Amino acid sequence: MASEINVAGDIASYVNTIYEDALLVLRDNLLATSVVRNYSDRSGTATRSLEEYGTVTINQVGDADDLASQSFKPSNLSTITPLEYGAQFLLTDLRTETDPFSVRSDAAMELGMGMAESIDTAIFGNMSSLTGGTVGASGSAISWGYFFSMMSRLRAQKVPRPWVFVCHPYQWDVLAKAASVASSSRTNAPEYLMEEVARNFFVQNSSGVDIFISTNVQTSGTDAYAMMINPMAIAYDQRRAPRLEAERDASRRAWELNFTAVYGHGVWRPKFGIQGIFDNTAPTT
Repeated sequence: MASEINVAGDIASYVNTIYEDALLVLRDNLLATSVVRNYSDRSGTATRSLEEYGTVTINQVGDADDLASQSFKPSNLSTITPLEYGAQFLLTDLRTETDPFSVRSDAAMELGMGMAESIDTAIFGNMSSLTGGTVGASGSAISWGYFFSMMSRLRAQKVPRPWVFVCHPYQWDVLAKAASVASSSRTNAPEYLMEEVARNFFVQNSSGVDIFISTNVQTSGTDAYAMMINPMAIAYDQRRAPRLEAERDASRRAWELNFTAVYGHGVWRPKFGIQGIFDNTAPTT
């Protein structure tokens, strides 16, 4: 008589799958609203405009010459048009009652995180519209030289401080390595910067410029934009804060989770910002 071996595969169809968890898609922290000009003093969708005066011309005058009046009137510099944005999940009662996970709370969290990322990405999408100047070029490697060139151009254009620098993590990887033990020429970097990189990797300030890293910066192919700005360069106009509203749909035996916000964004004082365009290839060494 042949020997029968009883193996686990014999009962595979009877064994229930163990669902440990359902994970939300990873998203970066909301950053953009903290580094640009914020407005939240209005509701509705009326446009917000920024006007700019012309400049005076000082002329040499002779004794008893009659001065001629010059034009002194504002002209439009920038306009922001708020719009409404939103998304919805509809969860039936059977889905909620059967789902092994906390689907309702997970859905609400995903709506909030999705809206935050959408706002972040939209604000940073203005990086290529800054008109204070451009450093770098498509495919070029970011460097501390470009960082200081941005500072010099802001200063030459009389842009007041504070100044903020934002770049992609892959671009920061290049800058940090250039000022760390990973670089053979790191002795060219100031001692305080090398020490800060060695301690924290992500440096918060250099030469009086606050530094922020975000994966939501504007990209173009294999390149990504970086920027150095006075916060007035870009504006975020919140007319209605993001809000979640649950609504019962009795005929469908379901709950609607509605998440909406009303806001506008755009360049505000475009010459108050310098844009950089650099290679954004993932580091491999």
